[in-house]
Amino acid sequence: MMVELAAQVAQVAMVLCLAPGLTGLVRLTKARLVGRRGASLLQPYRDLARLLRKDALVAENASWLFRSAPYLVFTVVWFTASLVPTFTTGILLGPTADLIALTAFLGSARFFTALAALDIGTSFGGIGSSREMMIGSLAEPAMLMMIFTVSLLVRSTSLVDVAEILATGELGIRVSLLMAAVALVMVAIAENARIPIDNPSTHLELTMVHEAMVLEYSGRHLALMEAAAMVKLLLYISLIGCLFIPFGIGSRAEGISGFGLGLATYLLKLAAGGVALGVFETSIAKMRVFRIGEFLGGALLLGLLAMVYLYISRAM
Repeated sequence: MMVELAAQVAQVAMVLCLAPGLTGLVRLTKARLVGRRGASLLQPYRDLARLLRKDALVAENASWLFRSAPYLVFTVVWFTASLVPTFTTGILLGPTADLIALTAFLGSARFFTALAALDIGTSFGGIGSSREMMIGSLAEPAMLMMIFTVSLLVRSTSLVDVAEILATGELGIRVSLLMAAVALVMVAIAENARIPIDNPSTHLELTMVHEAMVLEYSGRHLALMEAAAMVKLLLYISLIGCLFIPFGIGSRAEGISGFGLGLATYLLKLAAGGVALGVFETSIAKMRVFRIGEFLGGALLLGLLAMVYLYISRAM
C-alpha cells in the first residue's frame, strides 16, 4: 500500500511538472524545423508563472460558472492524467483507471469549457463552443470504438490490466490493434486542438477552436486553462504509450524495483511523442473547418474496422 501510494504521489506531481516541458519541446521542435531558434523549453513554465501573478479580469455579466470553470477543468484534467499509468502500473488509483471513465472525465471537462465560453455571450465564445462540440461529437464515438476493440482483446477496460497484458507480448502483433492505435492518434490530435484540426498559436477568428473559448480569460484563470491544455496533451501521449507501447513500464508485481526503468522509458516515450508531434505539425497544413468531419470520420471508421477485423480473425 505504501509503495502504491508513493508511486501515485510521484505520478501526480510528475504529470504536473512535465506537462509544460512537453509543450515547450513541441514548440522548440517546430521552431527548429522551420529554421528559427525557438524559445527555451522552460518558456511555458515562465508563461504560467507570469499569468499566475496577474489578477483575473472578469466581465460584469459573468456568472459563477465562468469564474469556477478554470479551476474545475484543470482539476478534472489533472485527476484524469493521474489515472493513466506512466512509469508503473502499481499506482494506488490503478483500480479506478477505467477507459470508459476516462472518456467521461474528458467529456465533462470539454462540456464545462464550452459552457463557460457561452456564459459571457461573445461571438468568439459561441464559435469556439459550437466547433468544440462538433469535434467532441465525432471524437468520442471514435474513442469508444478504440476502447471496445482493446477491451475485447484484453477482456477488461482497466488501463492497468490492458498495459500489463499487452506488455507481456502474448497477444502478438494484430492488425486490429494497429487500426485502433491510428484512431487514437487522430482523436488525440483533434482533442488537443493541434494541426491539422486547429492551430494553437493562432488567433484568427475563422480558424480558432480552443483559443476562441478561452479568449475572455486572463491572469490566473488563463493560466489554469493553459495548464489544463498542457496536461491534456501529456495525458493523450501517456495514454498512447500505455495502451500501444507499454514496454518498459513497471508492473504491480515488481513494486519499487521497476520504478527506475519505467521512469526512464516513460521520459523517452514522452520526448519521442513531443518530437513526433512537432514534426507532424510542421509537415502538414491546417485543414478547413468543414473537413474536420471527414478527418474524425476516418478515425471512427478505423475504430469500427478494428472491431470488425477482430471478430473476423477470431472466427477464422
